[in-house]
Amino acid sequence: MSTIEKAVKKQSELDAQQEQSIGSESTQEALNVASSKVADERADKNLRREASDKAEMVRQSYLANATIQLDLEHLESLNFVSLSPERRIINEEFRSIKRKLLNNAFGGLSNSLKHPNLIMVTSSRPGEGKTFTAVNLALSMALEKDKTVLLVDADVLRPMVAKTLRFTTENGLTDYLSTDDLNVEDVLLSTNIDRLKIISAGKPHHLSTELLASEKMLQLATEFATRYPDRVVIFDAPPLLGVNETSVLAAMCGQAVVVVEENQTKITEIDQAVALLPEELAVGFVINKAHRNQGKGYGYYYSNSN
Repeated sequence: MSTIEKAVKKQSELDAQQEQSIGSESTQEALNVASSKVADERADKNLRREASDKAEMVRQSYLANATIQLDLEHLESLNFVSLSPERRIINEEFRSIKRKLLNNAFGGLSNSLKHPNLIMVTSSRPGEGKTFTAVNLALSMALEKDKTVLLVDADVLRPMVAKTLRFTTENGLTDYLSTDDLNVEDVLLSTNIDRLKIISAGKPHHLSTELLASEKMLQLATEFATRYPDRVVIFDAPPLLGVNETSVLAAMCGQAVVVVEENQTKITEIDQAVALLPEELAVGFVINKAHRNQGKGYGYYYSNSN
């Protein structure tokens, strides 16, 4: 073999060794990249799991602490229904009113009503005392030994339940209706009254009235009506005149209580308001702010048709 041939052969061997070395380095680099990718994926998966676990812990913690303490002495001082054994006129008045509503909800008439345990409290105009009436009905019904009551602030335009009962909460009805991230349990508040739960109105929303008339609200009302056979649901609804969604909410309920302020509410306004209610609805009237010297401070008149 000539010197040139030996040189060519040696160069070929060197080239082959270099290619093998480069190939090994490429393979190792590929393995390193793949290994790094697997590690990153595992890290991401762990982070997602940790985030999910933390979110669930926060949710469970919220649910565990979602109990509001109502100041019963303060409510009693404002002439709300009292849970004390002392006999008071306001207790007797709302005991009489609630008895008729409970008879409609669970008595013989219940078979002729759709969702008779869903009771909407409204008025023709603002300021006639519907929130006061709704809260008192809820407190009075919570005194029943075989019934539970859920008070829902459905007046999403001018919510007053939380202000009246002096509590705050993160989420409420509008929050549940406007997102898929919340369950009913996330907005359901327990209270220091064993048989009373509350759902607040929630945060202000530019489509709040549309939310109240939504399919999701209808599904929620149906769940309320059928999930617990012993539950009464009281909706503090917006006034009837000027708010179309109130009549839509009325169609989801079996009963309506229309609050009328004595010597203030006009007969024409009552007629206009009642005309907006479904014909099959059981409609009752509570006379609010009546003069004591004329008898009881509250009167209840019932009609099963418009």
